[in-house]
Amino acid sequence: MADKYQTLNEKIETFIKKQKIFFVATATEDSFINLSPKGMDSLKIMDKNRVIWLNSTGSTNESASHIQRDPRMTMMFCSFEKDPLIVKLIGKAKVIHKQDDAWEALAKKLPDIPGARQIFDLEIELVLTVCGMAVPFFEYKGEREDLNEYWKKQGDEGLKRYWEKKNQVSLNGEKSYIIEKNIGKQNR
Repeated sequence: MADKYQTLNEKIETFIKKQKIFFVATATEDSFINLSPKGMDSLKIMDKNRVIWLNSTGSTNESASHIQRDPRMTMMFCSFEKDPLIVKLIGKAKVIHKQDDAWEALAKKLPDIPGARQIFDLEIELVLTVCGMAVPFFEYKGEREDLNEYWKKQGDEGLKRYWEKKNQVSLNGEKSYIIEKNIGKQNR
């Protein structure tokens, strides 16, 4: 049975902070639905109705492409340990880029991740908890450093080339103006 809340509470915040992985879903009316796993300790709870997370460069930029047209975002956290629980944060997101006024203050609250592309800022409208009894057990063995090492080796110029080559168009073929904002300024 699902429980609905208008804000995060202490129990839910504690649960979220323990999770090593979370999932982000976005879509527009006519796009593919994007669902991505996230990790690297890239999430920060700002208050009872707001979370931010640092997005590292990957092979697509669907979440940012979607948010520029439709700000809806759902984040999901689930327990893979003893006590089952799923928490969904549902709300409206905005994308913060490195040249935006808010970048510097928000980036200080997050880890310094090589290849950082943007910060997503989610204003929570609904918190939903469900049992999670069908989620299997998994054991956390550590973080993968492959992506961080890759972007360290590529440097700023390699990152810019990758954005230009791989992150300009969504899977639906729509131009992503969001990424153009990052090409001019890659460093914090």
